[in-house]
Amino acid sequence: MTAELLRLDGVSQHYGTGATSVTALAGVDLTVHAGELVAVMGASGSGKSTLLAAAGGLTTPTSGEVIVEGIYLSEAKPADVARLRRRTLGFVFQDFNLIPTLTARENVSLPLELDGWKARKVRTAANDALASVELTDRADHFPDDLSGGQQQRVAIARAVVGPRSLILADEPTGALDSETGDVVLRMLRGRVDSGAGGILVTHDARHAAWADRIVFLRDGRVVDESTVDPIESLLTGADDR
Repeated sequence: MTAELLRLDGVSQHYGTGATSVTALAGVDLTVHAGELVAVMGASGSGKSTLLAAAGGLTTPTSGEVIVEGIYLSEAKPADVARLRRRTLGFVFQDFNLIPTLTARENVSLPLELDGWKARKVRTAANDALASVELTDRADHFPDDLSGGQQQRVAIARAVVGPRSLILADEPTGALDSETGDVVLRMLRGRVDSGAGGILVTHDARHAAWADRIVFLRDGRVVDESTVDPIESLLTGADDR
């Protein structure tokens, strides 16, 4: 069995009180291992993004435990959680979240600089990450000078730069055309195959076919789970993953 990178034990998330109370997650259990990409599917409002935020330590669950590489986030100090996000967790968002005044290389470098890496080491790591997404020739370009697909690849490079072992992607292809979306998914798949773990939130079954396992959410609950049939992957266009 490969190493366990992430575990959610009975994670619930409630907002408000009384008659206005909303349950975004209700007792979710989920485990992600190294080398495994898990797709999370469900209708709008089913709790997909809430699950991803809890898994990445961006929010604190109302109840339950989130464990990342053996660290219980409920017991960790805020500084330790922030350090974990810089060193272990990589986030890929649908809207890219690139800083417009920084070049592609500078956007990718930022997590390492915040973590105190030396300048020469930062530059090397950022260049390597950009090379992995085939954007070496765009390293000195600003986000506004890049296409949507190129911006998303920069966002992926930022998510995997350094020793990141858990990639959390929230609808990373939602704003992209199908061809560029497949490029992004292939890169995410490659990073996982190299030893990272990943969660891919998506509403598209064809994109979910790139995963090893699919978890289905409804009203904040896991209602079904299945492994991806390789034959199904071939038929849905993920045969070259």
